[in-house]
Amino acid sequence: MIPARTSLWRAGAVAIVLAFFALPIAYLLSVSFKTKDEILSGDFLPQTWTLDNWRQAFEAIPLTDFVAHSISMALIAGIWTIVITLPAAYAILRLNVAGNWLVQMVLGSYMAPPVVALIPLFFFLKYAGLLNSLSGLVLVNGLVNVPVAFWLLTPFLRRIPIEIEQAASLDGARPLRTLVSIITPMIAPGIVATGIIVVILSYNEFLLASTLSMGDASRTLTVGISLFQGDRLVNFGQMAAASLVGILPVYFVALFMQRHLIEGLAHGGVK
Repeated sequence: MIPARTSLWRAGAVAIVLAFFALPIAYLLSVSFKTKDEILSGDFLPQTWTLDNWRQAFEAIPLTDFVAHSISMALIAGIWTIVITLPAAYAILRLNVAGNWLVQMVLGSYMAPPVVALIPLFFFLKYAGLLNSLSGLVLVNGLVNVPVAFWLLTPFLRRIPIEIEQAASLDGARPLRTLVSIITPMIAPGIVATGIIVVILSYNEFLLASTLSMGDASRTLTVGISLFQGDRLVNFGQMAAASLVGILPVYFVALFMQRHLIEGLAHGGVK
């Protein structure tokens, strides 16, 4: 039986962690219901509750369109990342294609700040006719998240016994058939967990989206939220309301997919 003092310490630690993550969201919710004067006062709770910020947030920008753009772009980009990374990681790690230097180069590329690739990507999309389009953002985000997906998928691939692939080879299975029919089902939890992470990364991306998409037809939520900041005035209430709307998709992903995420990451860490 756990001593009462130990139980109390655990409850206090859990409360501190919950407060650390919940208070920013609670304050954001409070700001969304405040008037402009009350926002500047810095009080946690509004004295006069108002829904004007929520109404004006949807009137100021096409918020629902931006959310739809972000969701569709992130989902397709996440699939694109997995489609690129899975066979590449399998070829490098299991078929000894290119050698260890390519692994280091792939992972090292993520260490560079994204702004380094901003100008080349801009002109690449311009010449390809994909500037200011969701297709361009899907292509870019799908490529940018390849190092992350490679890093996450590596432990799952290394856990597969080499004897399974050797047996498949003796039965006449080519490497692609082995990957699709044998390896992929075995590491499915890892693929799902990796997909969830890269989708969230694409959904939250701002720098590339703000530079490569300058029209409402392809603008994402993160860029749309920044529009509430003017040269002399920041509409904090409207920005808070729009931010809360943008948090909802990620919240539901975390709520309904957390079992798959935890299961996948734990599966990759078990020897």
